Amino acid sequence: MRLFVAIGLEGKAAAAVEQVRQRLAAAGQGLRWSQPADRHLTLQFLGEASPEQAECVMERLRAVRSAAVPVRIAGIGFFMRAGVFWAGVEATAELLALQQRVTAATRACGFVAEPRVYRPHVTLARSRGRSGAGALVALEAAVEGKRIRLAAECLAQDYALYESFTGPSRYEVRARFPLGVE
Repeated sequence: MRLFVAIGLEGKAAAAVEQVRQRLAAAGQGLRWSQPADRHLTLQFLGEASPEQAECVMERLRAVRSAAVPVRIAGIGFFMRAGVFWAGVEATAELLALQQRVTAATRACGFVAEPRVYRPHVTLARSRGRSGAGALVALEAAVEGKRIRLAAECLAQDYALYESFTGPSRYEVRARFPLGVE
């Protein structure tokens, strides 16, 4: 099974992201837009895991304590080489502390944190194969032309262990973990 740990996007932040998607949908034809229920802020991508590792992760994450985390959406951008359109998330002290606690907890289950700097974001759309690159360029022009800006905030009360399925992007929550418990 393929696993990752993330905060689901909710409230005003989710609504603001959806408004941006609606304004840009026509310009982003040829892209795979993320579904509102699937939008999330990844804390750690774990990848392939055995059932035993999944149990270990759930046990370890139950022990993580953290205050509720403000999720501040701050701008939009593109990872052109990866074919991704994203909403940026401010790297607040609370968010970084939670991300570090999660990666420390999963280490005992055989997972290693990525060596690159954590860049919090919410994926809004992905290109589809080679033809999608042009769609991403067209979307970037539409963002500039329409002067799209995105700023919103929500307070995350929990985070979750997700399982990712291949094919059309689909995620299922395997376990939820409360925030606001120190």
